[in-house]
Amino acid sequence: MEQLSARLACLSPSETLAMSQKSNELKAHGIDIINLSVGEPDFNTPDHIKAAAKKAIDDNFSFYPPVPGYADLRKAIVDKLKRENGLDYTSEQIIVSTGAKQSVCNTLLCIIGAGDEVILPAPYWVSYAEMVKLADGKNVVVKAGIEQDFKITPAQLEDAITPRTKAIILCSPSNPTGAVYSRDELKGLASVLAKHPQITIISDEIYEHILYTGSHESIAQFAEVRDRVVVVNGVSKAYAMTGWRIGFIAAPLWLAKACNKLQGQYTSSSTSIAQKAATAAYTGDQSCVETMRQAFLRRRDLILRLTRELPDVKVNTPQGAFYIFPEVSAYLGKSFNGHKIETSADLAMYLLEEGHVACVGGDAFGAPGHIRMSYATSDENIVKAIDRIKSALIKLS
Repeated sequence: MEQLSARLACLSPSETLAMSQKSNELKAHGIDIINLSVGEPDFNTPDHIKAAAKKAIDDNFSFYPPVPGYADLRKAIVDKLKRENGLDYTSEQIIVSTGAKQSVCNTLLCIIGAGDEVILPAPYWVSYAEMVKLADGKNVVVKAGIEQDFKITPAQLEDAITPRTKAIILCSPSNPTGAVYSRDELKGLASVLAKHPQITIISDEIYEHILYTGSHESIAQFAEVRDRVVVVNGVSKAYAMTGWRIGFIAAPLWLAKACNKLQGQYTSSSTSIAQKAATAAYTGDQSCVETMRQAFLRRRDLILRLTRELPDVKVNTPQGAFYIFPEVSAYLGKSFNGHKIETSADLAMYLLEEGHVACVGGDAFGAPGHIRMSYATSDENIVKAIDRIKSALIKLS
C-alpha cells in the first residue's frame, strides 16, 4: 500500500521537466522535436573552467568539503559581489549549495513556517510556489501582465502585504519573462519593504549576466533593506554550467548560519570538483560570458521578429534571460480534430504533438494565457520552430 506524506501530496510536478521528458519520449520514437522548453544555455562549459575541474581531480579534491563551501570559492564570491555589484559581504555570509534552486529552498525552509505568507510576483518561476508549499507557507500571488512588462508596482506590493507576510521572492532578470527591474523600480519596491521589517527579500539574480540593457541592479544595494536581502546566484546560466550544480546565497549572518545548519543535515556540501570549477569561473577570464550574451541577444531579436509575425500573438521585448513569454489567449477555446484547447498547457502540448516544438504553458508560472519559449538554441532551430508553430496555430479553429 502506497502511503505518501501530505507534504509530497501538496506538490505539483514540474511543468518544465514534464515537457522536457515528453519531448525526449517523442525523440526516442524518431520524431524531430525542437526543444524551446529547457532553461539552460546550449553552450559548452568554457575550457578554462573544465581544466580547473580536471586539475582538482588530479589534485585529489575527493574528500568532504566544508558544508558552506571551500574557503577559496566563498572568497571568490565575496570578491565578485564587490567587484561587479558594489556589495560588501564576508565569507561567513556566503553559503554554497547544490544549485541556486537549493539556495532558494534552503532560505525558505529556514524562515517560513505554517501559515506564513510569501509574496510571489507573477509570472514566477514554477518551483518558487512549490517550495513555499514545502515550507508550509502560503503563496500570495501578485499579478503583473504583459501591459506592464510583467513587473509589479510599489502600490501592488503594498496592497499584498499583511501581518503574516514573511518574505517576497524577486527574480530579475526574470524566468519566465525576461523582465528586468531598473534601479528606480527596485528603489520603489525597497521603499515599500523598508516599512515592513518582518519581510525577508529573496533576490534571485541567476540571470544577472544575460542582460541586454544597462547594468544589472540588485535590491541589496539599498541601505534601508539590505540587512534583510538574500542574494541568490550561481554559475549555471552565465558560465553554461547547469549540470555542475553550484549556487550560493549572500545573506545576513544569522540567516547564513541557519542555512548552513539546515544544509549540514540533509545534503552537506556541494560536489568538491564542481566547487573548484566554479572558483575558476569567478576568478578567470570573463570574456566567455560576453560572447554568450551577444549570441543570446542576436537570438532574442530573431525570435521576437518571427514571433511578431504569428497571428493573434502578443509579445513584449524582454531585457534579459533567454525567454520570451508571448500572450496566446486568442487560441484558448479553439479546437483541432475535435480536441479543444482549454488552457495554455493544452496549447503547449498541442504545439508539441502537432508542431513538434516543445514550450511550456504559462499556467505553471502563474500566468494563464501565455507560453514560455526559450531561445537558448541555434538560430536555425529558432527559425524552424516558429515556422512550425505558425503552421500548427493555423490549423486551430
